[in-house]
Amino acid sequence: MNRKWWILPAILCFLSVFLFPASSHGTSWAYSFVVWDGYIYKVSGEYVTDINSEIGKVTSYSDMEQYTGNFSNVYEEGTKYFSIQGVDTEDAIAIQEEDGRFMKALRDGEYTYEEGRSSGMLAVAGVALLSIAFAVYLVIRRVNR
Repeated sequence: MNRKWWILPAILCFLSVFLFPASSHGTSWAYSFVVWDGYIYKVSGEYVTDINSEIGKVTSYSDMEQYTGNFSNVYEEGTKYFSIQGVDTEDAIAIQEEDGRFMKALRDGEYTYEEGRSSGMLAVAGVALLSIAFAVYLVIRRVNR
């Protein structure tokens, strides 16, 4: 009986480390932004004073990951959004900063992030684990003959 049955599973496990390396899922942002009503608004750096009414607030904040809803990569959860007097919200909104001033943010396009899109990597990892388990099963079955 061959006592080296463990070699193939060990090689497969070793190779899986290189085929499916652990990675950081942090995001690198091109610019500061907020999301409101399904659209991304790029922070302009320009302060405005002619504020109209409150239209929403940041519901999720992260400088590392994306989220759905009224998300921001720079403003904390609870930061309020306002419409700007004489400016359509399809063009720009104002964000109330901690010091009470209002930062203008320009609409940049539709926010297309959807939760659950990263499940593809999970499926690949699952297939890899099942393949390794099946290989181990075959080796053990062969050794026990």
